[in-house]
Amino acid sequence: MLASGSSRLYFSLPYKTMGEEKTTPVRAPAKDGPFPLSTLRHSVSHLMASAIGRLFPGVRFGFGPAIEHGFYYDFDLPRPLEEADLEKIEREMRKIAKASPQLTCVEVTRGEAKARLLRKGQSYKVEAIDLIPEGEKITFWGHSDWEDLCEGPHVDRLDREFHFKLLSIAGAYWRGDEKRPMLQRIYGTAFWTKAELDAHLVWLEEIKARDHRKLGTELDLFSYHQEAGAGFVFWHPNLATVRREIERFWWDEHERRGYQPVYTPHVSRETLFEVSGHLANYADMMYAPMEIDSMPYRVKPMNCPGHILIYKNRGRSYRELPLRMAELGTVYRYERSGVLHGMLRVRGFTQDDSHIFCTSEQLADEIAGVLDLVLLVVKTFGFEYTAYLATRPKDKSIGSDEIWTRAIASLRQGAAKVGMPLELDEGGGAFYGPKIDFKMKDALGREWQLSTVQCDFNLPERFDLHFTDSDGQAKRPIMLHRAVLGAFERFIGVLIEHFGGRFPLWCAPKQVALVPIREEHAPYLRTLAERLNAQNFRVEAMLDAGHMNKKIKDAQHAQIPFMLVAGEREAADGTVAVRRRGTREQIVMPFDAFLSGISKLRSTRALGLELE
Repeated sequence: MLASGSSRLYFSLPYKTMGEEKTTPVRAPAKDGPFPLSTLRHSVSHLMASAIGRLFPGVRFGFGPAIEHGFYYDFDLPRPLEEADLEKIEREMRKIAKASPQLTCVEVTRGEAKARLLRKGQSYKVEAIDLIPEGEKITFWGHSDWEDLCEGPHVDRLDREFHFKLLSIAGAYWRGDEKRPMLQRIYGTAFWTKAELDAHLVWLEEIKARDHRKLGTELDLFSYHQEAGAGFVFWHPNLATVRREIERFWWDEHERRGYQPVYTPHVSRETLFEVSGHLANYADMMYAPMEIDSMPYRVKPMNCPGHILIYKNRGRSYRELPLRMAELGTVYRYERSGVLHGMLRVRGFTQDDSHIFCTSEQLADEIAGVLDLVLLVVKTFGFEYTAYLATRPKDKSIGSDEIWTRAIASLRQGAAKVGMPLELDEGGGAFYGPKIDFKMKDALGREWQLSTVQCDFNLPERFDLHFTDSDGQAKRPIMLHRAVLGAFERFIGVLIEHFGGRFPLWCAPKQVALVPIREEHAPYLRTLAERLNAQNFRVEAMLDAGHMNKKIKDAQHAQIPFMLVAGEREAADGTVAVRRRGTREQIVMPFDAFLSGISKLRSTRALGLELE
């Protein structure tokens, strides 16, 4: 039996770590049924395509794969789809599944496949045949009078019990090429049980509520402007404050660990990127050259060439190594307009970029130092993580087997020093060396690629880097590329969604709101605001004439961690009624005790709002 729709049935966990009355949907892992879940979703995408074929004669079909949380299918349709069309398509899908449930498969020759598709005017599918390697079998899967070029697999019948929902409509260029036609893409999902579908739909609603673009407007965090061009973020004061606090945290930890700050130009001669190899390997991601003094210049796509020039500025001794350089360096890369996405995919961004130059004997300890810093970040922001050891690619790489073996061993040793388990990503390393990549899991269980540490044998070779060793011989250093946060834009976009806009006290745009019960109580709260400001707390003093309840509502909407409400009794006793963000409970306490409590929350960068 097939079904769609949603209910409010879901698993939830209290937002205990935040100290707020908030529930976060937590989906139990989706289970396979008689067939793997991915096979079910692929089959439902075919069922959707067959329904589209009946409802929209003349449609041309693109691709329709299963994806992580569901499926999609691309269509070239005679008219734009509307949200109301999704229900019509769902109804037609049920009719087809009931009337023609049996799925069949037939193998044909390459010539027969093209002729079959040409008769039906399916030009995209004809092109898709050319993507199938010679010697591989070509199959059509079908049900009723509809069939699709597809290698499978699929379920055997469409009248099995499962539950699906069509979710949204988007645009997608054919084969991801902006120069090709724009198709209409329908996203959907399917599960073997209704409970799993219901939980997934609630989870999707929470994702919508936490969308950083939506919260960016509601909380006045950032904007982007076509006058300046797509893919460039404008940080408003509220979010700039969050960034400034995270930068302070970043710099404090780096200076404590022996990193030296550097700054490098945003524009350099093109020849620099020829030597580094970026021009040969990343030209399509670099902006077009500009002419300065009759020579071509480029805005930088990466910071590493600049750090290398600082290293190479003079001779280096083994006594200076390891040399750790750190820069919050802004870079520029051309991303196609179709993949730009709020703060998560932009064209100009600031990397928390650092490069370490060290000897092979120092490598394991330096890696351990980087991983220890990553673990601090994971703890500070409340992420879970999985670390992947990516080894030598099979097709293209540089360096001897010996140095790769040593570097991989150093990555393992560094991880062991901090007690970090590693999953193996066989062949996933960069051509210039192995690496450890991190996927951070947010409050909704989604994974984000953020931190990385990479061994590089390539750039020290290309730039002919040396140091004088203790034996007086010139030797080549190993270079570590590492980013802990990654791009600030992406990292903070992820944070907005991870916290749902409810930043911890230490980095919240405003930390304390002051609300008088009546206007005559404002002078008392004004003295408290002065004391808070003197301790460098960010205060929203809501002391103008106005209704107390509206001020409380405004402070809650702004996601300010603490509200202090005071009237005649509080002014007489030197107390405040403390209300935490997201709660209705008020606790009366001496102001000095409150100030001591939030000072500790700030100094420890606590995730929660519990006052001792």
